[in-house]
Amino acid sequence: MDKPIFRPITNHPIQMASSAVKTRKLALNGFAHELQSAVVGKANKLVVSKHAQMRLEQRNINIDQSTWNRIGEKVQEAKKMGVRDSLVLTQEAALVVSAKNNTVITAMDREEASSQIFTNINATILID
Repeated sequence: MDKPIFRPITNHPIQMASSAVKTRKLALNGFAHELQSAVVGKANKLVVSKHAQMRLEQRNINIDQSTWNRIGEKVQEAKKMGVRDSLVLTQEAALVVSAKNNTVITAMDREEASSQIFTNINATILID
């Protein structure tokens, strides 16, 4: 039988070049920044529930993107003030929005909304 060959293990640490360490730290910070912005962006985005989407389509309610953006901003402001559920009134529609979940729960046109009683909301947001 052949004799096994033993090689000594050195206890010298492997050192990375300082530029490689800096690059790695920057990459990690960049990733952390991207992750944080993705989480915050998703948390601030207003979601339309299936029920609300169906109501918008049934009632032929069209809300442009700029109005959706303003609604989202106002809902975030309301959320910071402790609002859980709100009634959002636009020129086209009345929306019940959960500020807690950033979700549009239901939608109706303004004419239909005029004869309704809204319960379980603790704020009203008017969008001109």
